Amino acid sequence: METDSLFGRSDSASDFPLAWRLAPKTLKDFFGQGHLLGPGKILSQIIANKKFSSSIFFGPPGCGKTALARLIARELDMEATFLNAVSSGVSELKKALDLAREMRSFQNKRALLIIDEIHHFNRTQQDVLLPATEKGDVVLIGLTTENPSFYVNAALLSRLAAFEFKPLTEEDLKKILKAALGHEEVKTMKVKMDDETQNRLIIATSGDARKLINAFERAVLSAKTDSSGDRIIGLNEIEASLQKRVLRYDKKSDDHYDHISAFIKSLRGSDPDAALYWMAKMLRAGEDPRFIARRLLICASEDVGNADFRALLIANAAFEAVEKVGMPEARIILAQTASYVACAPKSNASYLAIDAAMEEVEKGPVREVPNFLRDSNLDSKTRGHGAGYKYPHDFPGHYVSQEYLPNPLRFYHPTDEGDEKRLSSRLKELRKKD
Repeated sequence: METDSLFGRSDSASDFPLAWRLAPKTLKDFFGQGHLLGPGKILSQIIANKKFSSSIFFGPPGCGKTALARLIARELDMEATFLNAVSSGVSELKKALDLAREMRSFQNKRALLIIDEIHHFNRTQQDVLLPATEKGDVVLIGLTTENPSFYVNAALLSRLAAFEFKPLTEEDLKKILKAALGHEEVKTMKVKMDDETQNRLIIATSGDARKLINAFERAVLSAKTDSSGDRIIGLNEIEASLQKRVLRYDKKSDDHYDHISAFIKSLRGSDPDAALYWMAKMLRAGEDPRFIARRLLICASEDVGNADFRALLIANAAFEAVEKVGMPEARIILAQTASYVACAPKSNASYLAIDAAMEEVEKGPVREVPNFLRDSNLDSKTRGHGAGYKYPHDFPGHYVSQEYLPNPLRFYHPTDEGDEKRLSSRLKELRKKD
């Protein structure tokens, strides 16, 4: 069986980065990917049954693909060979496959071949893998950050089970950081890091465990000791280790609500520059772009409304596009939408109208549907439903005066802003006829 730990050689002591030394040694120490490894989930069941077939793990960096591949080798007691598609060619690949065949023939033991960044292999290199995976001479785990449908040829992909890995959640990263703080070497160095600093590091590393641990290690090595000998990691150390500013922004605190409030009010106030700044700060701090897209949808209706009906169409298209594209490109779509909504003429007439109508329903007299407005499909003959209804298209201008609401009230008062001015003029003309 491979002698390396999950991120490096187990006998390497302190020569390897902390991320290598912190790698989980058992499945219970592995955090994240609950949709694959939770109780009763597919991968946990396969591993528990000691059965594993060639697969491909795809997902963003630092989400545990390599760690789990090596854990599978450990759990299934398989001899593992690790290749990187960036630096390995056909000759290295053939040597690994020949070794796997020999192990199966002479030791009756299947070997595990782990190929990192498999999307870098060209078609010829991928084709080399076909016979061995087809016959079961080797168990292959391909690792990639790309969608395998685009980068792995169909013949090979048809022989592999594909498992999608998700970015680690903040809760997953908290557990990993807790493990780092509890590491023997770290405890020896008397490292101190308060909850706020931990949270800001977690947010800044955006679901990437490798980035988190590497930043933590750099912060530990650069931190100064205080008079009591404690090594204090604060915001300055985190910023220096990440080589970027760590913004004060907690998605579960007032920061979240204060920033989105500033964003919405800037949109409402027709200030695209302020709106873009607050949006950029939220995105930079790790806010979910879909949350911002939802707020743009609401603002497009609540604050722009019929003054520019295109705003809602654009906001809805943006929401769908953000879902499909994701960050970092989603920022461009959000910026286009935010700048449009901010610059659009404003009207909250529709928003005020529905609130007024809701209040009337709550507090006013109960109005029943007039007989001539009722559905006439079933009860026109027996109950007279629909009798007396005037069909507007039968009249000049496709309009006829009739009372659609008993004891009518006016809820919608269109403004003279933008496109709503046209609606306002038409409504005034119609009401003159009444």
